[in-house]
Amino acid sequence: MKRRNLFTAIFAFLWLLTACFQVQAQKKKKVVLFNGKNLDGWYTFLKTTGKNSDPKGVFTVSKGMIFITGEEYGCITTNEEYENYKLTVDFKWGEKTYAPRVDRARDNGVLIHSQGKDGGYGGVWINSIECQLIEGGSGDFLVVGDGTDKFSLSAPVAPEKQGASYIYQPGGELVTINKGRINWLYRDPEWKDVVNFRGSRDVEKPVGKWNRLEVIAKGDSIDLYLNGVLVNQAVNVRPSKGKIQIQSEGAEMYVKKVELIPL
Repeated sequence: MKRRNLFTAIFAFLWLLTACFQVQAQKKKKVVLFNGKNLDGWYTFLKTTGKNSDPKGVFTVSKGMIFITGEEYGCITTNEEYENYKLTVDFKWGEKTYAPRVDRARDNGVLIHSQGKDGGYGGVWINSIECQLIEGGSGDFLVVGDGTDKFSLSAPVAPEKQGASYIYQPGGELVTINKGRINWLYRDPEWKDVVNFRGSRDVEKPVGKWNRLEVIAKGDSIDLYLNGVLVNQAVNVRPSKGKIQIQSEGAEMYVKKVELIPL
């Protein structure tokens, strides 16, 4: 009996030790992209003023949050490129919107695998793969590309479309796009581009509440989770690495966490 108790105690100790090592390894691997104090590791780019020139304060940091006014089209962009990671972004919408989207759905996005020159797409963003943040459509994929297969993705989709866009459906027919979008799983078929839009099956929380976007980019695949729900998936993604951009596109938004764990 004593020997059995000794073995049990040793096993429990080793299990606890292993768990502690795993937690420490996880902490060491974590890359905190936003330090809560400033935009170190990022640079700004605005359509009107270019790189690192933000006279209106479109991007500021206060109280441990990035505040994006949305007043100008542009983004913050990481200095470094990343691949094979789990990216977590905690965000919430503010109240104010700006022309030309003053009466339209609040709209921003997280752009990954960004490659090329600043402003290469529409004079604003680097060509990339967008994980969309828009009222009623957060979780859509957009190819912010150059129209070639250098920027493309494949996704399983439903037989029917919503307008000109495919709808993600697990087990559906695999289609490949190099422009346009793949709508998220439960996007409301009656979606309208109006401010405060809410779909009947929306996973996104109401304006003013915190949401969590998780992007798992592994090899040439991407899984998108919104508030813990798998909302979209893509494979054969090109490119499979690059910088990360967070947009300003006409709506106030707050960001309190931008964190990356290499896979």
